[in-house]
Amino acid sequence: MARALELARRGPAHGPNPRVGCVLLGTGPAAGGDRADLTDVTTLAEGWHAGVGTPHAEVAALQAARAAGVDVRGATAVVTLEPCNHTGRTGPCAQALLDAGVSRVVVAVQDPNPVAAGGAQHLRAHGVDVVTGVEEDAGRELLRRWLPAASRGRPFVTLKIATTLDGRVAAADGSSRWITSPVARRHAHNLRAESDAIVVGTGTVAADDPSLTARTADGELAQHQPLRVVVGHRPVQPGARLHGPGGDLVHLATHDPAEVLAALEAREVRHVLLEGGPTLAAAFLRAGLVDEVYAYVAPVLLGGGRTAIGDLGITGIADAVRLVPREPVPLGPDVLVVAAVQERAAAGADSDQTGAGTAPGPQREH
Repeated sequence: MARALELARRGPAHGPNPRVGCVLLGTGPAAGGDRADLTDVTTLAEGWHAGVGTPHAEVAALQAARAAGVDVRGATAVVTLEPCNHTGRTGPCAQALLDAGVSRVVVAVQDPNPVAAGGAQHLRAHGVDVVTGVEEDAGRELLRRWLPAASRGRPFVTLKIATTLDGRVAAADGSSRWITSPVARRHAHNLRAESDAIVVGTGTVAADDPSLTARTADGELAQHQPLRVVVGHRPVQPGARLHGPGGDLVHLATHDPAEVLAALEAREVRHVLLEGGPTLAAAFLRAGLVDEVYAYVAPVLLGGGRTAIGDLGITGIADAVRLVPREPVPLGPDVLVVAAVQERAAAGADSDQTGAGTAPGPQREH
């Protein structure tokens, strides 16, 4: 399973489909009996999902076995995510494993999507031995953004802020370049390249004229460019940098975070990077629609200027939005704090009021 997880990481972090890896194993006969000797395990083939329009990991592994002339009848398939039981652009992976004669399937994480799930049940019903929950924590960590998006029917939202030690994102005169170091900015561009969409408000577009592109260390455009999403009623001016090279520009004339996520879900967006400004960040936090925070903090003091987050309507410390830190990451002179929003604060994302909890999850096959 550790190898299957390693293979899964070769797939893109962005896109509507999850990262999945698969290893096909064969075993030799045990001495003096007919039971497989698990000390004599041979890797028959490997595969991973390389992104939308490519075979799923199980099918990729089966194709690799056929290309090598390897017989996989009676083999064990070790898969990081439950084989899908859904017919989309390709057939269900569970049936592909059955047709190939695989006799045992080992799974890390069961698929939360009601449309694509059921592969384990289908395999068991046809006599295949299925084991689930192997290295489940590692499998969930790999899919920590895709799994909530699949189960909630709305994109996973990362709020990204870059601040001084006293929580400012700009000085009193509005200048903000550069608060953080080049090391931190390169890391932030990598985060953009892993995202499906970058979301900002019309106020940020008017004040900063951002390009919202993902760039490599040498300043070139990254291979994957996320959607550039502008929220608000003011138009994007014809000369704005958002009309330049980069991802597609989407203007959503609304101030409702739930409407924003619903529109992006319809575009098969699974991971949203919310970049600003303070008013939009506060709106998403008030709606309970922020899942995690990436806070790039520089050893700088301003003492005044614009704050990172607008008014949340909080009057007492008991009502504060609490975060659970995952890890501090040193980035040159700066520090990145990655923190998840506590479940109580994020509960609104699954309520009928936001319209996020009742929609079916995204399909695994696209």
